[in-house]
Amino acid sequence: MLRITLFLTLVCSVTYVSAGVTDTLLFEVGRLWIQATRDLWSSMKNLVVYLTDTSNMYVWVCLAAVPVVCYYAYKFFWAPLNRVHGFGTLGYVPDAGRSMKETANQVRKRRQCGNPPPAYPNGWFSVMESRMLQVGEVKSVHGLGLDLAVFRGEDGVAYVIDAYCPHNGANMGIGGRVVGNCLACPFHAWQFKGTDGKCTKIPYSDGKIPDVAKVNSYNVLERNQMIFIWFHAEGGQPTWEPPEIEEITSGEWVFRGRSEHYVNAHIEEIPENGADVAHFEPVHSALVTAGTDLRYITSKLWDFGHHTFTGSWEAHSKPEGHIGSLTLKHSLSLFGFHIPVLDLKVTAMQIGPAIVHMFFDSPAGKGVYVQSLLPEEPLMQKMVHHIYMNWMAPPIVGKFFLYSEAVQVERDMMIWNNKKYEGRPVFVKSPEDQMVAKHRRWYSQFYSENSQKLTMRKDSKIEW
Repeated sequence: MLRITLFLTLVCSVTYVSAGVTDTLLFEVGRLWIQATRDLWSSMKNLVVYLTDTSNMYVWVCLAAVPVVCYYAYKFFWAPLNRVHGFGTLGYVPDAGRSMKETANQVRKRRQCGNPPPAYPNGWFSVMESRMLQVGEVKSVHGLGLDLAVFRGEDGVAYVIDAYCPHNGANMGIGGRVVGNCLACPFHAWQFKGTDGKCTKIPYSDGKIPDVAKVNSYNVLERNQMIFIWFHAEGGQPTWEPPEIEEITSGEWVFRGRSEHYVNAHIEEIPENGADVAHFEPVHSALVTAGTDLRYITSKLWDFGHHTFTGSWEAHSKPEGHIGSLTLKHSLSLFGFHIPVLDLKVTAMQIGPAIVHMFFDSPAGKGVYVQSLLPEEPLMQKMVHHIYMNWMAPPIVGKFFLYSEAVQVERDMMIWNNKKYEGRPVFVKSPEDQMVAKHRRWYSQFYSENSQKLTMRKDSKIEW
């Protein structure tokens, strides 16, 4: 109706102008606009009446759909991405008649492990994300061959102690209770200080608390919205700290999502991937839409697009010898045409054995991926990625970047989950293989004399 009215207005305007009847023109234009306004108001009233007609079944359907649509719109456009894959959900080729999970367990049993380095290197490891531990809360964490109780005292500080109570062996991370800055055992309520692990109270005893009534406590660092502990095979004190990302602390870069994966490999395999620039083309050049299964990423369906990566890896000099950096440039071509808006410049800092800060700069904004590794078992790594971007960038942009990174990581997992650690790889005289060799020499600094060796036991007899 509004379009017809405007059309008539235009016709009338032309007609009357040509006739030179100005007063009649203005009167007619005003009359048509008033009529259009009345028609619009009438339509809106009819719509309101229709939507409030509780006897109409379609009204109830529409009203019920509104919160659902709003919820999923919020999840898609604004809520941080949370992409979680447990062990055995991807990265394997299922055997005939077996599920992916069953195949994953079979691969763990039958795969040759090679001759890997010690299972747990020395350094800082993230045991939990800060947002997951509230004041007065305690959680159980397993990693680095340890069972740990992680709790946040009433002072807001995070503490980490050995989980098992020396009194009678209860796991204080499961059912324990925070009292001040101590953790009370759920079994007999013995209380242990988060700072040094000493027992401070035995509720049913007024006598002297034995000196042996204590548990190990760990150096804790809460930084970049992560809770880290220092692990050292000889009990040595920290010699370096992961750097603070000032943009995260100041709030300039905000959290846009996380991904979580479990990798069936030695921990060193994962950071070594950054120095192995020769694998970028065969593994990561296909479009993200080609998926994660390496058997199908070269499908003709997706060969109209191509990712290109160029990079180099270098170790830092002292006093930052615990840091290595990958400089990487990424570009995307579609149908042979370069798409500049998806160009990325990346500087990935490998900090110690288990932390990566991957800074990126793109036309869509700046930000950082934060990767952390925790060895839950000698050959099982919990890998978490966070993404932070400038608060002005739309949340969906950060989610897309994280999703793309997760897909590329999941392609690597298909290799990590099924390979053996080759302690003496056959290298050729090329810059690419030399970077991998250089990375291995650099990473060896995180092992020490008492680092736990990985030993594999095989039964000599077949039992039925």
